[in-house]
Amino acid sequence: MFNAAKEDGIALLLGSAYRSYDYQASLYNGYVANRGKEYADTISSRPGYSDHQTGLAVDISDASQANFLSQSFENTAEGQWLHDNAHLYGWIMRYPKDKQDITGYAYEPWHFRYVGVEYATAIYETDPDETFEEYFGVEGGDYAENG
Repeated sequence: MFNAAKEDGIALLLGSAYRSYDYQASLYNGYVANRGKEYADTISSRPGYSDHQTGLAVDISDASQANFLSQSFENTAEGQWLHDNAHLYGWIMRYPKDKQDITGYAYEPWHFRYVGVEYATAIYETDPDETFEEYFGVEGGDYAENG
């Protein structure tokens, strides 16, 4: 996917990929300590429930990193390219805009999960902003843990 983007003049930068249980625990606990559990649960998975821990999720940035982990990423050429093309390589935007009530998480235009080309394309063709939960008919967020 990164090579295809480059061929289109888009420079993607991998910001975050696999996270261990301990690293996810430190992130989540830091959010809890700084902003409280209710807030932490809208932006971070509890340890043991992160897409990153599966090795199937990545956070992607524009080359400048000016929009890394920011909703402004959606307005960049990189964010637009990913929105329009990620499915061709098996990736879906994991937490689409205005879907927090379904996913349990705030909008993250930088967070992509690998589901395979067949599923990613089917989801995209149904609705480019359809969630994993909507497509597979599962409860949102951390499944049993979030909320």
